[in-house]
Amino acid sequence: MNSEVRQELQKRVKRLQALPTSPVILKPLLELLRQPSDRIELKRVVELVSYEKAITAQCLRIANSPLFGRVSATESIHAAILSLGIRRVEDILLSCCLQQLIPNDKWVIDPAVFWRHSLGCALTARDLAERIGYEDPDRAYLAGLLHDLGILVNSFAYFEQYPKVIESAVNSGRPFDRVEQEILGFTHSASGTILAQSWSLPNVIVEVIEWHHDIEHGPAENPLVSLVHLSDLLCRLNSLGYGYEEWQGVELAASAAWAILSKHCPRLAKMDLVRFTLDLEGSIARIYELVESVFASKKQN
Repeated sequence: MNSEVRQELQKRVKRLQALPTSPVILKPLLELLRQPSDRIELKRVVELVSYEKAITAQCLRIANSPLFGRVSATESIHAAILSLGIRRVEDILLSCCLQQLIPNDKWVIDPAVFWRHSLGCALTARDLAERIGYEDPDRAYLAGLLHDLGILVNSFAYFEQYPKVIESAVNSGRPFDRVEQEILGFTHSASGTILAQSWSLPNVIVEVIEWHHDIEHGPAENPLVSLVHLSDLLCRLNSLGYGYEEWQGVELAASAAWAILSKHCPRLAKMDLVRFTLDLEGSIARIYELVESVFASKKQN
């Protein structure tokens, strides 16, 4: 990306941050996300959740969905936070805030398609992290949720040009990032990184946003990038992508991401590849059903 394109992109990202529709709890929530888990007060999280009625209702709906395996209904925010855990509630809150960040008439891509993919990738990343022994599955969930933040940025900041990106990607079966580079001169990885840095998100998350499509040039010391890269691919190839069929395949064991993860997660190197792949496919199918159930519930409400 040349300097002129970068400067223009930075200006447009600032406009996105200045939107009057941005939830007022977004800034304090981002500050909270940067705190160590043992320093976060339950009372403060409850305050943030309760600040806006729409977010309160959405948080309760998600907490009571099959997504988190609830047996009995949770009716209070305090009970929901205790049952789900503070970090998981923070993830839910952040996704709620991001869904309100762009006005309804400023979406170029279908917002339901975008959030299905984001949630699907988050769940897949957490599942994969647990399977291979990655140290922080909840962090993997957050990284999966935010990895395509730049698509949200581009949809708003390049409202006139982005329909051409979507149309070309759908017609050619190519990934968004390749078409974005041709038409815009940069990808959603670049725009998402600028927004994530301006929000001071944790560096490991920023690196995921920046490098999840370019593993070979990304930081090999951060296995979370590779984990989300694979989760993203698996979702896009299993009906949790962006509403069209991408003409590509993925061979897990031959990918650079697999090699990086194998170094950081010794359990992965010892796994039977055939069985692991079959188990993963079954897990993706269950995640698809969960995502569909969440969005079906949301539509009904």
